[in-house]
Amino acid sequence: MSDMELDPAEALCEPSPSPGPITELYPAREVPLGGVRGVYVERTLPQRDLPTVGAWCFLDRFGSPTVTRTGASPDILPHPHIGLQTVTWPFDGRIRHRDSVGSDVEIEPGQLNLMTSGRGIAHSEFGVPGAHAGNGLQLWIALPGTATGVEPHFEQHRELPVYEEPGLRATVLIGSLGGVTSPARAYTPIVGADVVLDPGAEVRLPLERAFEHAVLVVEGTVVVDGTELTAGPLLYLGTDRAELRLASSEGAHFALIGGEPFAEELVMWWNFVGRSHDEIIAARDAWETHDTSRFAGVVGHPPEERIPAPPLPPLRLKPRKRATGCAHR
Repeated sequence: MSDMELDPAEALCEPSPSPGPITELYPAREVPLGGVRGVYVERTLPQRDLPTVGAWCFLDRFGSPTVTRTGASPDILPHPHIGLQTVTWPFDGRIRHRDSVGSDVEIEPGQLNLMTSGRGIAHSEFGVPGAHAGNGLQLWIALPGTATGVEPHFEQHRELPVYEEPGLRATVLIGSLGGVTSPARAYTPIVGADVVLDPGAEVRLPLERAFEHAVLVVEGTVVVDGTELTAGPLLYLGTDRAELRLASSEGAHFALIGGEPFAEELVMWWNFVGRSHDEIIAARDAWETHDTSRFAGVVGHPPEERIPAPPLPPLRLKPRKRATGCAHR
C-alpha cells in the first residue's frame, strides 16, 4: 500500500518539538488508494497538526472493517519511493511484494516487510490468488539526511522478538521496547510494536522517555493513561513518559509507534519524502521519464505497467506546520 491519491496534498514537515506528556486524539479519515480503483484506507498520519511521530510520517490501516467504500481490487501496480522506509504488517491474508532490487516474496501475518528506498526504488503489491487480500498496517519511516542516499534494499523478517509480561505481549517490529530489539534495520532512534492485551489486563509498559509516542487501536478497547481508546483515531502521547499505564476489561490489540522527535524538515508529496520542492520535482521527472538509473524496473512487470505520477500543484510546495500549544482534544 502507498499514497496513491490522484491529487496528493503537499506538506513541509517541520522539526518536531518536545511537547512533554500530552494527550491528543486525531481522527482517522478515509482516503482513496489508487483513486480510480475505488479502494479506500483509514489514514491517521500525517495530520494537519501532526505530520510526524518520531520518524514515522505515514500510517494507513488497510482492509479495516469500518471502511465504508470498498469492493475493488487492492492490487497496486509499480510506483516509486524516495527518502523513506515502508513497513508492511498484515493482520491476515497474503500479499505479494515485488520491487526494483529483485525481490519477489509473499508476506503473511506475523511477518514484516521493510523496504528502504534511499534515493529511489519502485515496487508493486498484489493479492495472492486464492488467498484473502487481508487487512493490516502500512507505515512509512522518514530517512534522516545521512541515509537518504543509501542503496535501496529490502528485508523480510519472519521471526520477530517479543516483549512479554503478565497480561501483555508486544511484538517488536522495529527499534527497541523494554530491552527487546528488532533485527529490522533502523536509521533513527525509533520503536514500532504490535501489542495484545489479555482480558482484564492492567499493566505498565516501559517507554523511552526521550521519545514521542502514539497508539492506534486495531481491535477492542484499551484505557491508555486514563484515556479510553477504541479502534479508529490515533492517540498522540507526546514525550517525557517513562511508562504507559494500560488496562482492558475485554482485551485489546493495538499498535505503538514512537521515536526521537525528528529534527529535520521534510517535504512530503505523493510517494516521495524529500527536503525541498526541487528534490520532489527531480524524483517525479525521473519516474515519468523512465529513468532506470534512479528507478529500475520491477521484477515481473513490463515497463509500461506502472502508475503515473499525478500532476504537481501549480505553486511551490507549502509548509504544513506542526501545531504548538495544542489543547487536550
